Amino acid sequence: MRAILLALIVGSLVACTQSPTGRSQVLLFSENDMQRLGEQSFAQIKEQENISNDRELNRYVQCITDSLVAELSGTSQWEVVLFNSDQANAFALPGGKVGVYTGLLKIADTQDQLAAVIGHEIAHVLARHSNERVSRTQLTNIGLSAADAALGQSGVRQPAMAALGLGVQVGYLLPYGREQEAEADRLGLQLMAQAGFDPQQAVTLWRDMAAAEAGNQPPELLSTHPSHGTRIQGLSALVPDANNLYMQARAQGRRPACGR
Repeated sequence: MRAILLALIVGSLVACTQSPTGRSQVLLFSENDMQRLGEQSFAQIKEQENISNDRELNRYVQCITDSLVAELSGTSQWEVVLFNSDQANAFALPGGKVGVYTGLLKIADTQDQLAAVIGHEIAHVLARHSNERVSRTQLTNIGLSAADAALGQSGVRQPAMAALGLGVQVGYLLPYGREQEAEADRLGLQLMAQAGFDPQQAVTLWRDMAAAEAGNQPPELLSTHPSHGTRIQGLSALVPDANNLYMQARAQGRRPACGR
């Protein structure tokens, strides 16, 4: 079994790929594998979380997501669900799934700021960060089971969900690595700018997130990401190039008007 597993991994390593920014990645699972895991995980979250029935807020979040997704080639409409929760958080999963917690709307109080968060989460999916996470988990657990069987066995279901970014308590999001976060910042900023959202508002959002730390516990979105100072500095450096994309998008008529 160990020899077979090693052979599978060697074959996967030969087929290792690059992220959208050119960073090397080792991905052991197919897009179909990840889509299936994302769909299963999202279904479980919807069963355990309180889904908002507020039509206006749902329309608002869907409108922003649709505007972002419209800039992606070869993709259809993503499923977007708004959860009633004080969490200032959001996530995206393979298979075109987006979850937003109502607590986030209290901080990201403009369409551009919310687009910054959703764009960042979509970027994690586009860059196949979940596949990287699951692949690393399976490499770590090399002696437990064949990697290609991991997604179908109930005994490793919860570890697979944790690797995808979902903790033991469904809906609690685990942090990505620094490289992945920086990559999602860069790609997400580009995506929101191309869709006609103001990239400068991403910096404003994170400053507001930092200010929200005044309480006993920082917002969940902030607690699972790099320090706000590091993120603000990185985003600020990326804004000039993203602003060029934003101006081009506006000139071409891409002016989202999702409102609230």
